[in-house]
Amino acid sequence: MPIGDLFQFTAQVVRALFQRPFQWREFSDQAWFVTRVSLLPTMAITIPFGAVLSLQIGSLFNQLGARSFTGAVSVVGIVQQAGPVATVVIVAGAAGTAVAADLGSRKVREELDAMEVLGISVIQRLVVPRVLAMAVIAVLLNGVATTVGVAGGYGFNVLVQGGSPGAYVHAFTALAQLPDLWVGEIKAFIFGAIAGIVACHQGVNAKGGPAGVGAGVNQSVVISFVLLFVANAVLTLVYFQLVPPKGL
Repeated sequence: MPIGDLFQFTAQVVRALFQRPFQWREFSDQAWFVTRVSLLPTMAITIPFGAVLSLQIGSLFNQLGARSFTGAVSVVGIVQQAGPVATVVIVAGAAGTAVAADLGSRKVREELDAMEVLGISVIQRLVVPRVLAMAVIAVLLNGVATTVGVAGGYGFNVLVQGGSPGAYVHAFTALAQLPDLWVGEIKAFIFGAIAGIVACHQGVNAKGGPAGVGAGVNQSVVISFVLLFVANAVLTLVYFQLVPPKGL
C-alpha cells in the first residue's frame, strides 16, 4: 500500500469531518457495534496485562529492595501504555477487520461506485462515522480497560505476591499525576482514529473480488498494528518532553 495514498485518504477524511450534514445515525450504529465486539475482549486482555506487569515489576523491585514502589510503576505503566495499546489492539483487530470487510464487500459489488455516481460522498457518508466511532469508543473503552487493569494488578500484587495494600496505593498517589491519565486517553483517541482510517482505506480500495477483500482485511490489521506502535513511541517521547516526571 503506497504511503502517499494513505495520507491523501487521511486528508480527505479530515476535510469531510467539517462537512454537513453529519451522519449521526450511522455514527451511533457503528459506535454500538464497536462497543459490542470490543468491550469484553478488552476487559479480558487487560486483566492479564495488569497481572503480568505487576509480577515482572514486583519481582524486579523486590530484588532491588524497592518493593514499596511496585504500585506506582504498575499503575502508571497500565495507564500510560498497557491500557491504550490493549484497547486499540482489540478495536483494530475486531471492529477494524469488520469495517474493512464491510466496505470491501460493498466495493467489489460496486455499491460504492453507485453512491459516487448518485453524488453521495462515500467518505462523508460511510467513512467519517466509522472513524469517529472507533476513536470515541476507544477512549471510553480505555477508561474501562485502565480500571480493570489497575484492579487486576492490585489484586495480583496483594493476594498473590503478598504486597501491602497501603504501600501499593501510597506509591501510586506519590508518583502518579493527572497528565498520565490524559495522555492515555489522548493515545486511545489517536490510535482509534488511525485504526479506523486504515480499515476504511483498505475497504474502500479493495479490488480483485472476495480474495482481494480478504487480503485487504489482513493488510489492515498488520498496517494498523505497525502504525499504532510507531505512534505510541512518538507520543510517549513527546509526553516525557512536555510533562516532567513527578518526584518524591
